[in-house]
Amino acid sequence: MPLYLRRIVLAVPEHVQHAPRPALPTPHQRRTPRLRLLSRRQPVRRLRLGPHKLRRWWLARDQPGAMQSPSWEAFLFPNGTLEGCYMNTTLGLPCLQGNVPPIGVDARSAADVQAAVAFASKNNLKLVVKNTGHDYLGRSAGRGAFMLWTHHLKDRSFNKQFVPTGAPRTERKTYQAVTFGSGIQWGEAYEFVNQQGRFILGGISMGGTVGAAGGWILGAGHSTFAPTFGFGVDNVLEFKVVLADGKLATVNAFQNPDLWWALRGGGGGTFGVLISVTYQTHDIFPFAQSTLSATFDTPEIAQRVVTQFIKLQPTLADLGWGGFTFFTAAGIQINYVAPNYDSVKAQAAFSPFADFVTNATSGQMQVGYTEFGNFPDWFQVVFAGGPAQVGSPTEVTGRLLQRDMAENHADEVARALLSINDIVGAFSVAGGAASKPNPDAMALHPSWRKTVTNIQANVVWEDGAPASVVRQQIETLKRKTDILDRINTDSAAYLNEATRYEKDFKKSFWGSHYSRARSIKAKYDPQSLFIVPGGVGADEWDSEQRCRL
Repeated sequence: MPLYLRRIVLAVPEHVQHAPRPALPTPHQRRTPRLRLLSRRQPVRRLRLGPHKLRRWWLARDQPGAMQSPSWEAFLFPNGTLEGCYMNTTLGLPCLQGNVPPIGVDARSAADVQAAVAFASKNNLKLVVKNTGHDYLGRSAGRGAFMLWTHHLKDRSFNKQFVPTGAPRTERKTYQAVTFGSGIQWGEAYEFVNQQGRFILGGISMGGTVGAAGGWILGAGHSTFAPTFGFGVDNVLEFKVVLADGKLATVNAFQNPDLWWALRGGGGGTFGVLISVTYQTHDIFPFAQSTLSATFDTPEIAQRVVTQFIKLQPTLADLGWGGFTFFTAAGIQINYVAPNYDSVKAQAAFSPFADFVTNATSGQMQVGYTEFGNFPDWFQVVFAGGPAQVGSPTEVTGRLLQRDMAENHADEVARALLSINDIVGAFSVAGGAASKPNPDAMALHPSWRKTVTNIQANVVWEDGAPASVVRQQIETLKRKTDILDRINTDSAAYLNEATRYEKDFKKSFWGSHYSRARSIKAKYDPQSLFIVPGGVGADEWDSEQRCRL
């Protein structure tokens, strides 16, 4: 039996009612799969847990068809009908395939991935690569697609004297480095690196379920600690990747340098399938956390406080501070961390803003300072438990707030953000050390190097909501995107936390780097086997990435 048959995983709902099989493609169409049922050896698409969504984040990560946002598990047809399989079984809706690929490969080795890529290419299939399913643009799903699931590529290793493959003698710098298979998630990565007595810059999310060697690093890899250590793309040393021709390639500054440029910010599911990623590690450090929450009695107070908060962003980034803030016209919540600070030093740096908020709100605020001896202690307290960031249908939009706008147009930025009239997220995950590298050294949008904060907004709806509600929320998201366009001058956005409905995704996600990224893709993937929504080359395909335009 061919290798790809041994790793087939069925991704269909329990008690599935199959939708009508699509018609065969016409000659100008491509990749409508004619799939056979090959095996039932793996779990069904997701566990049937009823409405208890908060349990889902522990279970969905090990289910091949489950996504971070179940909105991408459903499929909205052009005629306005919606098909899916919903967690809330009390709705009495049929459990249908929706947007989940009906079949695919559960890869356990690079050879499995190579065989799956060859199979998809030979049979002209729409290929979807899924690691954890943490994806706000639905790039890990695809109706009628063939899924390549990399979640079980769990190898990990530590090398105290790592040298990138092919480095000449004159550039043989050694690193204390870790190598992770593409199925490793950040919670697992942090535990492993801590065992080595080191720190690694990585993604921050509840439970640490974001993949450490997938879309996070390929999209930029922002972090609370980026103002001190740079982005993920500034810390990566080497990739192992299976290309469209099935070859396993080593990619670093010395081997395949054009692909090295493209993989650092070019986006996931676009140039190949990651097998592993090698990162440099750092010395362990103590740090302080500063938290603040306040309520606003009037719109004027909200405007004053948010304006001051925006003005503060460049200063904090330059000092190495990073964190997450959420605000509305009714209040604000802030959580910042500062490496190599104690609580006294943190209070001295943060207290001018805290005093401003105290005066503006007439004392309706709370502020606190906490010291941590190392990163794992903080992560366990803040992110290891609590409500999950998965399980509810949601879509997001965002824009990069650049230094000039924060320093010179803070009042206008605050006014625009408050006009969204909903929760706004301000993620201080840039600036400082992340602003220093050459902006043209990689595919990453050059505006990231002058960014201090990633601004986010979103929409949500109930599981099983009708298509009319979903369409209404999508229109609301588009309106929020138009408002966010007022906070920068080039519509730059973080491609991992953005919307599929960008008016010009090439401009928003890559700016002046798009044309080079497209030419590199043409070299390594001339038949466009790897196409995702909002990815390089996606504008040359229809909205389902099945037919060339």
